[in-house]
Amino acid sequence: MRALVLESNKSLNYQKVKMPTSVQDKAVLVRVKASGICGSDIVRGFGGKAYHYPLIMGHEFAGTVEESVAGSKYKQGDRVTVFPLLPCKRCEACLTGDFAQCTNYDYYGSRRDGGFAEFVSVPEENLFALPDHVDLLHAAMTEPAAVALHGVRQVKVTIGSTAVVYGCGPIGNMTAQWLRIAGCATVIVVDIDQPKLDIARQMGFVTINSSDLDPVKTIYELTTGHGADIAVEAVGHPATFLNAVRSVGRMGQVVFMGNIQGKFEIGEVDFSNLLRKEIQIFGTWNSKITPEGIDDWSTVLKMMDKQLIVAPLISHTPDLSDGVEIFNAIANKQGSFNKVIFKI
Repeated sequence: MRALVLESNKSLNYQKVKMPTSVQDKAVLVRVKASGICGSDIVRGFGGKAYHYPLIMGHEFAGTVEESVAGSKYKQGDRVTVFPLLPCKRCEACLTGDFAQCTNYDYYGSRRDGGFAEFVSVPEENLFALPDHVDLLHAAMTEPAAVALHGVRQVKVTIGSTAVVYGCGPIGNMTAQWLRIAGCATVIVVDIDQPKLDIARQMGFVTINSSDLDPVKTIYELTTGHGADIAVEAVGHPATFLNAVRSVGRMGQVVFMGNIQGKFEIGEVDFSNLLRKEIQIFGTWNSKITPEGIDDWSTVLKMMDKQLIVAPLISHTPDLSDGVEIFNAIANKQGSFNKVIFKI
């Protein structure tokens, strides 16, 4: 089969590789049809953050069952998407179903070869069958959509609430959608990327370009001085972490979702306001596949291509053979990219 292989830092090659072998009992061979580029893939591939080389990246992928095993509930041709985390099933977190908190996990696309390939062998319990209404290309966005949903589920959303999301990339946009679905009457999105803000505005969100306006001041103006009820930081920049805290009013809730690059510092005045306003800050990480049926992934698949709209977020659908060129362009900021999904 062919795959996009990270041979060393900043060195990708589209080449022939060996077909995958079974990773454990009841493994299912999946023919990958769509595989998305995550921001973490850029850092991993071009920032020296890979666990090992060579590596086939890609943890946001969907496809069809190519080969199953006796007794499996999946058959050839079934459309599936893949939960990329492989928990140890033995640690305390795993025993409570909190697999993202596993202390000894494996992961497609980072710790083991992932979805930038024609085939991947996947344990049956990591597969989710696609409902008929979900487009196979869009299914590659199940993982980031579940991450966004998991973050929103950290807070209590009151019907009619006002929320602000810092970051208008795919996860930020989907976070805004989940907040609206959960009951927020107004969702404000902040970014410096005007094309992404334009998409958000067309989807009915209030937008602020923080290159032109002070976002915190503008949020207080839009909320008649009260501040937002909920703020989500989905960028990973120290300044936006602080602005998220500053943006909420009394009894506000803040979710730190972005994977920070740099140092987050808070001064005396802001910390005092955090205490006096009794602001709650929540961390969030990855997503959950338990309890079955109401977990993050099942919920995403129920809502995708219905209430959760992902098509406007997909800017490029190249062939995997164009992967080297696409990755270099993204890493070197040559062009405007939103969600890039390889059609394989």
